[in-house]
Amino acid sequence: MGMSVPKSCFGYPLSIFFIVVNEFCERFSYYGMRALLILYFQRFLGWNDNLGTAIYHTFVALCYLTPILGALIADSWLGKFKTIVSLSIVYTIGQVVIAVSSINDLTDFNHDGTPDSISVHVALSMIGLVLIALGTGGIKPCVSAFGGDQFEEGQEKQRNRFFSIFYLAINAGSLLSTIITPMLRVQVCGIHSKQACYPLAFGVPAALMAVSLIVFVIGSGMYKKVQPQGNIMSKVARCIGFAIKNRIRHRSKKFPKREHWLDWASEKYDEQLISQIKMVTRVMFLYIPLPMFWALFDQQGSRWTLQATTMSGKIGIIEIQPDQMQTVNAILIVIMVPIVDAVVYPLIAKCGLNFTSLKKMTVGMFLASMAFVAAAIVQVEIDKTLPVFPKGNEVQIKVLNIGDSNMTVSFPGTTETYNQMSQPKDFMTFNVDNLSINISSTGSPVTPVTYNFESGHRHTLLVWAPSNYQVVKDGLNQKPEKGRNGIRFVNAFGESFNVTMDGEVYNNVSSHNASEYLFFSSGVKSFTINSPEISQPCGKEFKTPYLGFGSAFTYVITRKSDGCPEAKAFEDISPNTVSMALQIPQYFLLTCGEVVFSVTGLEFSYSQAPSNMKSVLQAGWLLTVAVGNIIVLIVAGAGQFSEQWAEYVLFAALLLVVCVIFAIMARFYTYINPAEVEAQFDKDDKEDYLEKSNPYAKLDSVSQTQM
Repeated sequence: MGMSVPKSCFGYPLSIFFIVVNEFCERFSYYGMRALLILYFQRFLGWNDNLGTAIYHTFVALCYLTPILGALIADSWLGKFKTIVSLSIVYTIGQVVIAVSSINDLTDFNHDGTPDSISVHVALSMIGLVLIALGTGGIKPCVSAFGGDQFEEGQEKQRNRFFSIFYLAINAGSLLSTIITPMLRVQVCGIHSKQACYPLAFGVPAALMAVSLIVFVIGSGMYKKVQPQGNIMSKVARCIGFAIKNRIRHRSKKFPKREHWLDWASEKYDEQLISQIKMVTRVMFLYIPLPMFWALFDQQGSRWTLQATTMSGKIGIIEIQPDQMQTVNAILIVIMVPIVDAVVYPLIAKCGLNFTSLKKMTVGMFLASMAFVAAAIVQVEIDKTLPVFPKGNEVQIKVLNIGDSNMTVSFPGTTETYNQMSQPKDFMTFNVDNLSINISSTGSPVTPVTYNFESGHRHTLLVWAPSNYQVVKDGLNQKPEKGRNGIRFVNAFGESFNVTMDGEVYNNVSSHNASEYLFFSSGVKSFTINSPEISQPCGKEFKTPYLGFGSAFTYVITRKSDGCPEAKAFEDISPNTVSMALQIPQYFLLTCGEVVFSVTGLEFSYSQAPSNMKSVLQAGWLLTVAVGNIIVLIVAGAGQFSEQWAEYVLFAALLLVVCVIFAIMARFYTYINPAEVEAQFDKDDKEDYLEKSNPYAKLDSVSQTQM
């Protein structure tokens, strides 16, 4: 095939559009599948939170470790194009396998709506996940490098713009999929029994992956394909090993020093290879501090979402659930990338500042660090509003008088009188070791409360007659999860009843006792009381007031004088008051940091890599993300700070230190143009070759210069 001039469009190679569309579909497919995983593990496979989370994080880490594999295959064996195609096929198969694993009718032979052998589904979904991790990880470093390959010399500006568009496609794909996939999940389907439609929700990403593959193959004729150059990685490893061994062998003073430690390989390896390895090691050295950025960045999904659960999602007329705050990042990226590219950078250039790649990355780290300072400030605001829970060997107690007469209860150091159904004081805190409680009322003897109080927990003391009491352990020693509201019922009737609230059932709430808490999202809920004691004409339907975010209430159900039930609400934990809108500044800072850090990093890794190791450096870049993920797992596992804001400040400080170190390292980095360096070597080789083949040519040129 002759050298065809690449077709172009707006000054970009036409092939780029296929690559961008491919990336968009692939990311949609990946994030769509990932958004479902945790729910699929819990609800379909029936795993608990810890197992689900562990497998999920392992999968994400795998997806960032497999790029090394993909890069090796691409740069030393198949070339980028064939690697992308073959691994995309593996990927599509993986997506199909996981979709099949979620078909409940696959092993549901007795048609009762639950799979008969769950292990088949578990095995299939694990095989699917491994194939997906191989696929998505393997093509990641190749797609971005392959895109960069499409540009000619002198198209640096377009190439930089391409990496921005590429990053935009990634985020547009993830944004759309996080919105659309949950909608698919709530559809119902099934042959014999209808239930949540996981096969459809997993099937759409699988179909998109197939589309992504087809789009990529259609563009085949237009791509500029760089041939892989033998097993480059083993050559690199051998060369580095030889240099180190040789250096150690010649460590005495009598050997002259060499400029660079890799120059010790020059006895055995050619200069071009050595110079290429120098390029790679210089960049890899710069990468050492970078995982710290990702360690902060990856906490959006975990820590920041948890922070949102202690905030109120009512912003004006709209209501946001805590886990929807993550989409703010993707939305802001889609807005910020074009602004930064088309407005901010040109403005900085107009001011005559040379805003180099490494300077941009330093600024990105600084912004991320500031985002965590903002998060810490928000956390301090939240902490002011949080209820105080018992710590160490403290217990907290609250009294509810559900009887007909006044009661006096004495605690260590205080005595309180409770009227019938009075709003109790807040929880009182006592030390578990010297806790003695006595109940009395006029004209009756004192009753001591005998109960083994559990330290670190809240308890409710129900009293209804001088000698009748019941202690209930609340079981809530933190704000309800996910910004939901805890509701429990206390039965002041003579026998047990059932309560149904918003589809959840409180079974057999026994007389003079409290149910467990069940949790509900924000809004107004209605509940029904079913009891043989309630006569027909009575109303059994009740409505709660508007429930916000993160509150807990106890509803005491008593009998009115006409025998009908009445519900009275007591607040246990007040709803969140700090608005989630306060998280927007930290998301904004982090997103700006990401735009100047991440897009630049992709582009820098490409531009500084020798032509035969483009994918390898992209994989090195992705490896910093993987290490960042691992740092989070270690830090989160190692120490829980007593104060969340302190942890944010610690992370911010760490990143600032790393940012300063990186800035110093960047000062000493000299930018190169690998293509020019390689061209220079080719030219020298050519001259050497000519010289060998024609010894007189050299003399000739010398004599001419002497004339």
